[in-house]
Amino acid sequence: MRIAVDAMGGDFAPGEVVKGALQAAVEYGISIILVGDEKQVLAELGNADAGGLVSVVHTPEVIGMGEHPAVAVRRKRNSSIVRATQLVRDGEASAVVSAGSTGAAMTSALLYLGRIKGVDRPAIAGVLPNERGHSLMLDVGANVDCKPTHLLQFGIMGYHYAKKIMGMDNPRVGLLSNGEENTKGNEATLAAFPKLQEAGINFIGNIEGRDIFSGGVDVVVCDGFIGNIVLKAGEGMASALLKMVKEEITKSWLAKIGTVMAMPALKELQKRVDYTEYGGAPFLGVNGVSIICHGSSSAKAVKNAVRLARDSVENYLVESIRESMKIIGPKEAGGSIAQ
Repeated sequence: MRIAVDAMGGDFAPGEVVKGALQAAVEYGISIILVGDEKQVLAELGNADAGGLVSVVHTPEVIGMGEHPAVAVRRKRNSSIVRATQLVRDGEASAVVSAGSTGAAMTSALLYLGRIKGVDRPAIAGVLPNERGHSLMLDVGANVDCKPTHLLQFGIMGYHYAKKIMGMDNPRVGLLSNGEENTKGNEATLAAFPKLQEAGINFIGNIEGRDIFSGGVDVVVCDGFIGNIVLKAGEGMASALLKMVKEEITKSWLAKIGTVMAMPALKELQKRVDYTEYGGAPFLGVNGVSIICHGSSSAKAVKNAVRLARDSVENYLVESIRESMKIIGPKEAGGSIAQ
């Protein structure tokens, strides 16, 4: 297996990206193709010994965060994210990982890998911690306006991702709404509800925002506008809570003494809410494995994103989604199968 890593994508590229890719190569025994400016990448590699598992593909261009994704991808054919995605298309890599522009990564995936038949709009699947473990939420930013059919497809893809990658036997799929009753919701969720009921997955009905973090659901279905807000609000809340805990435990000597005893539990809590533990989020619905990381990803996040890419390939995630899309038929898939 070879994973193509966009060495120039992200706030701390190429330093942290190269460092994380090296860690992944050594720890997981995965061949890494670092795609980017050869001079900069080799300087970051230095004398690191990865046992021959790391190679470099030179690209002179980089797509910046502020550039229009569709325009930049077409104009900058020699950019790191475009070339890394092309390696997957050409069979030279099994998956691509990038911490660069989400729009450019998605556009590259759509242009060079294409969509799985039956998928109208690929979704970004994000992981959120809850009281029992983790919840998967999609979409978290790729599609701000969705039709009922898109929500149906998100539910099916999320169900299979939770099974294949998160190890859940029969994931509970919930439709995020403003009430549990099937009469609650906006026009899209009301129409999506019966479609999800008939999708052949473990659909438990409407859920409310609190269910995401209580562990009452495994897969949360929503449009990308709501999903992105929930994801970032959750990240912000987790960060704020940890800061408040730290402030409180430094207010008195008694609290400081108690902290020493509670330190193992506090470290475990911090680990559970740390997004770098998950590495990245997959573009579900594209015909290949493409993982997008947080723009401020550290080496640890990049390493874990490579692990996620490996797991997605080894567990035949794309193949599983491809088969599931055949089951729902051309009518529910918006006619895309027939086309």
